[in-house]
Amino acid sequence: MTSPAVAAAAAALVDVRHTPYWLDGPAAEASPALAGAATADLAVVGGGYTGLWTALLAKEREPDRDVLLLEGRTIGWAASGRNGGFCAASLTHGLRNGLDRFPDELATLERLGRENLDGIEKAVVVHGIDCSFERTGELTVATAPWQADDLRELPALGDRVGSRLQWLDADEVRAKVDSPTYLGGVLDRDGVAMVHPARLARGLRAACLRLGVRIHENTPVTALERSGAGVALRTAYGRVTARRVALGTNAFRPLLRRMSSYLVPVWDYALMSEPLTADQRAAVGWADRHGMADAGNLFHYYRVTDDWRVLWGGYDAIYHFGGRTDDRLERNPATFLRLAEHFQATFPQLEGLRFTHAWGGIIDTCSRFSAFWGTAHGGAVAYAAGYTGLGVGATRFGGQVLLDLLEGADTERTALEMVRRKPLPFPPEPLRWAGVELTRRGVAKADANGGRRGPWLRTLDAMGLGFDS
Repeated sequence: MTSPAVAAAAAALVDVRHTPYWLDGPAAEASPALAGAATADLAVVGGGYTGLWTALLAKEREPDRDVLLLEGRTIGWAASGRNGGFCAASLTHGLRNGLDRFPDELATLERLGRENLDGIEKAVVVHGIDCSFERTGELTVATAPWQADDLRELPALGDRVGSRLQWLDADEVRAKVDSPTYLGGVLDRDGVAMVHPARLARGLRAACLRLGVRIHENTPVTALERSGAGVALRTAYGRVTARRVALGTNAFRPLLRRMSSYLVPVWDYALMSEPLTADQRAAVGWADRHGMADAGNLFHYYRVTDDWRVLWGGYDAIYHFGGRTDDRLERNPATFLRLAEHFQATFPQLEGLRFTHAWGGIIDTCSRFSAFWGTAHGGAVAYAAGYTGLGVGATRFGGQVLLDLLEGADTERTALEMVRRKPLPFPPEPLRWAGVELTRRGVAKADANGGRRGPWLRTLDAMGLGFDS
């Protein structure tokens, strides 16, 4: 027999559209696919945030540079148009992860991250990008006592590295956003902005075109090879020869085989509600419009839109054997139902609210949860990947590093251990799938057992893999 909670969650999904909310509407006409031969000073592969920022920054650094961008489908159709729109200053997937990975340079990384977020805000203004950029900050809430204990320590850690965080008790949190599940929280007042992610991608595309970047959409690159002093890129109907190549292909099959061992494509899912009524808004609060997340290992992220819809995502993070990324996996009814149940448990005062959109997307996950970089073909090719869900903001920094590497420049960025060192690789299949599945079960068990990590998670911690989300 179906429980009342499951029945209510199912009713909330009855009219849902299986398409990303951000992409549901008219889009700009796609740039023509590449046909024939082309040359460029810099060829950028990938039309998500990494590729767009790299192309834009390249033209800003050197306006006469001939930059060509190739996108396999349309600009922003993948992770850049499907994420929650959390544009964070953190380059390290949070303070704790940064402390575990890069303790000696965490203060520098925090400063560079804040400068990067300021740079994004400036670019949005300078280029007139209409993406609802709103520097709301983020509120991370505890829904279990062990989470509250962990969160209480964060403000002191933030003070040590120049990041201002504030602990709030249960009453203070519920005065901001009301849920019976909240036991406390940490507020980051200015380290996170909310954006409309697809409009950010499209705005970057428009800015690139205005600066003279040549863009070819629906042009998947099938091979990369050295060609004289440069690099050749093969596509279905053409070929590009470039002096330098920047790769921003996210979680999809990389053009460089060496990248495959560092990445796993993990599926993430989200729901979008109908707009809240005035009474519903009064019942939940949320006047400061903070982005939000809970502090579990399997966590939810959520926020409100311009018209007061609620985006509710996260929790399930699913890896399919062999790294499958086909479009059929965008729908996951079991996860959508679970997310709806969790939403209703968090906000019982919003009983009866329906969801209008449900979708999935792929996260480029690496073993350290934060971006990594590298070069190939004698420095003529550079790549960035592994943002693990925090790419909305960190990709601009990633593009800066890519250009530094391709230019052979010694900068503060290229001197970072984070840039110079790779994450630990994942094992081949079937060990890869087994390891990810054991980890998923391990973090779920830790959440259910007061945060206590079992033998498998402790082994990963000792190996420097440290999966916690």
